[in-house]
Amino acid sequence: MERRSGTIHRERSGSGTRSLFPRILCVLLLALSSAFAHAQGSPASTVYFAGSGNAPLDQHLVQLLKGELEPAISLIEVSDDQLATLDAGPIITVGPAAFSRARQANRSAHILAMLVDKSFISGFAGRSPGQITGVLYDVPLIRQALTGKAILPQATKIALLATADSVELYEPLIDELPTYGMSARIFLVDNNDKLIPTLVRALGYGDFLLAAPDSAIYNPRTIKHILLTAYRRNQIVIGPTQAYVKAGSLASSYAPFPEMVEMAGNFLATFFETGKFPAPSYPEDFRVEVNAQVARSLNIPLPSREDIATRVDRQLTVNGEVSDE
Repeated sequence: MERRSGTIHRERSGSGTRSLFPRILCVLLLALSSAFAHAQGSPASTVYFAGSGNAPLDQHLVQLLKGELEPAISLIEVSDDQLATLDAGPIITVGPAAFSRARQANRSAHILAMLVDKSFISGFAGRSPGQITGVLYDVPLIRQALTGKAILPQATKIALLATADSVELYEPLIDELPTYGMSARIFLVDNNDKLIPTLVRALGYGDFLLAAPDSAIYNPRTIKHILLTAYRRNQIVIGPTQAYVKAGSLASSYAPFPEMVEMAGNFLATFFETGKFPAPSYPEDFRVEVNAQVARSLNIPLPSREDIATRVDRQLTVNGEVSDE
């Protein structure tokens, strides 16, 4: 009787073990099915790239972006004809013209604008928060002013040229300068014929001329005359961009492309996580470009680019980040 009972016990035990197999198999199949469904439901994200038309610049940015973006994010270059057909994925545009084309072709598209100034993109971003943003290309004017002061520590007065349409560009700067022991005066240019005479008066007032990204005054047609006039009067020009330093400005702060691309990558990560872009912003790190030949010609001792940038950062840190930043 005991033997039969033991036999029965073993048979029941074996039967119980066998009954677990279907359950385990079912759990494994469900887990695999869930994982597969999740993978199917989360395809690789796509970002579209609408270039500036400057092939070397566009390809440089494409390579930097591909190195910055996650492997699961595909970067696809598109033509103007394709912009209207894009119904998913944000668009990176390069320069104001590319942004304008994308915006006109596809009003519902989420756009991340690169190489655009604050004055250009702020209105669009303000009207379409979360949908439109930008990595700002221009340099905050207070940073440019401090770049000039790092080169000329004794400088206290800054000359500014403006038109009636651009004068408000300088107002935040004028309010901020006293914190750093400086002041500024705006000289209004009434028309093209008055540019050089007004410039001469401005150069007689300021320790240096601070140039802003104001295309009505600083453009390829006028910059040579502005720089030559300043040079002949032994005065320096700071800004408005890195490119103008090569033309004859003494120095300019600028945001390097890797910094701008890193910020673009962070903006895209936020978009794919939340469905919205952050507000337009400046990169955190800036560098300084200098024209050593101009400095030698004007007998100006020129600190290293790294030293100038460090002095500017120190001033901004001591006095706190300002509204223009």
